[in-house]
Amino acid sequence: MRMNRLNEMEQYILDHGTVSLDTLSNHFEVSTNTIRRDLNELTARGHVSKVYGGVSARNDTGPLPMVVRSATNSSSKQQIGRLASELVHDNDTIFLDSGSTVLCMLPHLAKKDGITIVTHSLSAMYEASKYPSLQVIALGGLYNQATSSYVGISTLEALSRISTDAVFIAATGVSLERGLTNTTYFEAEIKRKVVQCSSKIILLADSSKFGKSSTISFFPFDQLYAVVTEQKPPKEYLNAIKKANIQLLI
Repeated sequence: MRMNRLNEMEQYILDHGTVSLDTLSNHFEVSTNTIRRDLNELTARGHVSKVYGGVSARNDTGPLPMVVRSATNSSSKQQIGRLASELVHDNDTIFLDSGSTVLCMLPHLAKKDGITIVTHSLSAMYEASKYPSLQVIALGGLYNQATSSYVGISTLEALSRISTDAVFIAATGVSLERGLTNTTYFEAEIKRKVVQCSSKIILLADSSKFGKSSTISFFPFDQLYAVVTEQKPPKEYLNAIKKANIQLLI
């Protein structure tokens, strides 16, 4: 319970920039003293720092660890994973990205026949290993602990020899101007290569990702094959989706 609150609080602070103690206390429905104790632990993680009357997100840190990202908006991610799996057919070969939302597809994919998964995500490899019906092609490379995935030249070379029926990809931010964006250079390079593996690029993103932009752009929004999310995107995104003839699953 407390660990889930800490993870959600950390993401809340990162999303809002600077937050007061009172705001955190009201939002998470705990006392100010509890918030102070929680913040002592969160500041030790290194992604936030205390300021007068509250706490602020730090801008000089890398992506959140996978365990934190997986716990954030977990209900929405489960819904998205179930919906995304409906785009996969028996005997498909698909690429699964390193995003935490993508992992939620695996229990549903295991119910299909002849599914082959290509991935550089250690978390995806581990979760897929629980289901004997899934065949996994694992891409090696240099392990990145923050994203729980393998990156580097060898990973890119392996991707250049692979073709898939569909690519399921995540993004740190999604904007109409900059498209799909990510915070990590090496991870963005993998994503740029991955989108060449198929004509069907499917974005999995909960509603918190829309209207945000991170450091590195890796794919244009209007070239997506489909978008899977848990609630209706803002109007401007709906217009862009309709104009580009993108499938939308909600």
